[in-house]
Amino acid sequence: MKPADAYFFDIDGTLLVTRDLVHWNALHKAMLEVYGVDTTIEGLPYHGKTDVAILRAALNRCGVYRQAFDDRLPSALAVVRREVEKNAAGIAADVCPAIPDVLSRILQGRKLLAIASGNLEAVGWHKLSAAGLRTFFGFGSFGDHCEQRVAIFDNAVRLAKDRLGQGARVCFIGDTPDDIRAARSVNASIIAVSTGTFSFQQLARMEPDACCQSCRELPGPF
Repeated sequence: MKPADAYFFDIDGTLLVTRDLVHWNALHKAMLEVYGVDTTIEGLPYHGKTDVAILRAALNRCGVYRQAFDDRLPSALAVVRREVEKNAAGIAADVCPAIPDVLSRILQGRKLLAIASGNLEAVGWHKLSAAGLRTFFGFGSFGDHCEQRVAIFDNAVRLAKDRLGQGARVCFIGDTPDDIRAARSVNASIIAVSTGTFSFQQLARMEPDACCQSCRELPGPF
C-alpha cells in the first residue's frame, strides 16, 4: 500500500491494553448517578464501539430509551470524565508490541500522527499518559460528540485535510471490524492489527488494506 500523509491510531487494543477497571467503573458510576440504573457494560459487544454507543446499549437493555437517554447524556459523560480523572492513577496500561518504534518512525517521516478513538477525549488522553504514549500525539478525533465510529473517522479525515490539504492521504490503524468498516465508509486506507479481541483471521476476512498480527509487522516506509 502507498504511504499515507496522516496516520490515525485507535487506542484500546491497538496502541495499548488496559488491565484495570477505571473506565469500566466510570461508565457504571455515570449510569447509576445520572440515570438511577445500577448496571454495567458486562455482556455487551463493546469492542470497537464509542463510549456514547456503549452507554446507550447498556441503558437500552434496562429500559432507558431515546429522549430519556439523550436528555441526560451530557451529565452522564461529565461523570465519566470526572471519575476517570479522579482515578487516573489506577490506570494500568500495557503498550502493544513495537508501538513506540512505529510512532517514532512516523514522526521522523514528517507525517501527521493522531488519534481516532471512541473514547471520550479526556479518557483517551489519560490512558495514553498512563502508557507513556501521550507525547507522541498532539490531537485526535474522539467520541465526545460522535456516537458512531464512522463519524469519528469522517471528522479525522476532515482534520487531516484541514492541516495538509484536500489531497492528503489518510490511513487508520485499528483492531476491530468497526475500524475497517468506518475507514471504508470515508474512503481511507485501513491497517488492521490483531492485538485486541479479534483474531487475525476475523480481521483478514474483511479485506483491510493490510492485516498484521501486531504493529511490529506494519508495512513501511512511513
